[in-house]
Amino acid sequence: SDQEPPYSMITLHEMAETDEGWLEVVQSLIRVIPLEDPLGPAVITLLLDECPLPTKDALQKLTEILNLSGAAACQDSCHPAKHRNTTAVLGCLAEKLAGPASIGLLSPGILEYLLHSLNFQSHPTVMLFALIALEKFAQTSENKMTVSESCISDQLILLEKWTDNPDYLKRQVGFCAQWSLDNLFLKEGRQFTYEKVDLTNIRAMLNSNDVSEYLKISPHGLEARCDASSFESVRCTFCVDSGVWYYEVTVITSGVMQIGWATKDSKFLNHEGYGIGDDEYSCAYDGCRQLIWYNARSKPHSHPCWKEGDTIGFLLDLQEKQMIFYLNGNQLPAEKQVFSSAVSGFFAAASFMSYQQCEFNFGAKPFKYPPPMKFSTFNDHAFLTAEEKIILPRHRRLALLKQVSIRENCCTLCCDEVADTELRPCGH
Repeated sequence: SDQEPPYSMITLHEMAETDEGWLEVVQSLIRVIPLEDPLGPAVITLLLDECPLPTKDALQKLTEILNLSGAAACQDSCHPAKHRNTTAVLGCLAEKLAGPASIGLLSPGILEYLLHSLNFQSHPTVMLFALIALEKFAQTSENKMTVSESCISDQLILLEKWTDNPDYLKRQVGFCAQWSLDNLFLKEGRQFTYEKVDLTNIRAMLNSNDVSEYLKISPHGLEARCDASSFESVRCTFCVDSGVWYYEVTVITSGVMQIGWATKDSKFLNHEGYGIGDDEYSCAYDGCRQLIWYNARSKPHSHPCWKEGDTIGFLLDLQEKQMIFYLNGNQLPAEKQVFSSAVSGFFAAASFMSYQQCEFNFGAKPFKYPPPMKFSTFNDHAFLTAEEKIILPRHRRLALLKQVSIRENCCTLCCDEVADTELRPCGH
């Protein structure tokens, strides 16, 4: 939340200005970042994002130092931190270097290493970050073809079965495997998840049309995950103006998320780190840093740090103008600041740092910790048509967009209205 990065981060950035320094920083990240800390992989992403782009020589040297292969994926399997950090570093570099540099980085050895890391002999956290790395390499089309030709989809179909696994780490692997099968590594003859998911009882979900660009939303619209280096946000499909409302969130990962309430005036600036609680129209609970966020300012709360499987409750009382946050049924004092700027039009909303995931319950199933007062649920009062419930894979959404015809005389900015004004001197 500080405007200036900490001194240690500036020092690492300065070290990474030279090829030798950059290689030292990367090797240290692989060696030092602990497995248990919920912020570990996000720290790798933050530091590599802050460091200068590596030169071609530095990348070549890194691949020589790492010397990765299928056999390397099996070595030191009892030390998953090293492999988790290696796969996380590869994913970050693939994202930063999309294009020819990314193609150069995906050597046969590195591809073999990542594919071997998806085997069931690997630790689930290694499987997860190997899968994310392959997904990020596939942002470059040539790499996507290379990965697809390796029959990755056969392994992903096995991993997809973990989407509802009670082990939250395996559940993340299942989520990412299913997302990749639907969006990236398509398998011939496999039905898309959105075509077979049962949405009969779901009347409120996360809004796939009102979301920052890199957030992944599950086909049933109630689970979201961020694997990008930006701070991704989403609002739900239902907005409330009066009464008392409640929803719950199950924490799948215990890192930085800001979850709470926002209005349509709230800003989502994912690359600048603006999310829920970072303007005057939203307020958010952060269980990792133990903070309440409002207007980009934070104050500590008394709950312990959240952990995987915890249930966070969100109560909005528009009569009393207050918001109450709960951790496993234990409530905090009411928050009232947001009502000085907004009094209606509230949505359930959340922002996610890298590698974070949670599941929302808007009332389609029983709440674990319902509050003691009378309240309404989104699912009881909202309505979505069958078409509005569909969360299309990205390639299908893009294909639909390409079919939209634009009239010759329409405005070049909104593409909806007839052009009746010209901006001078640019001529738009």
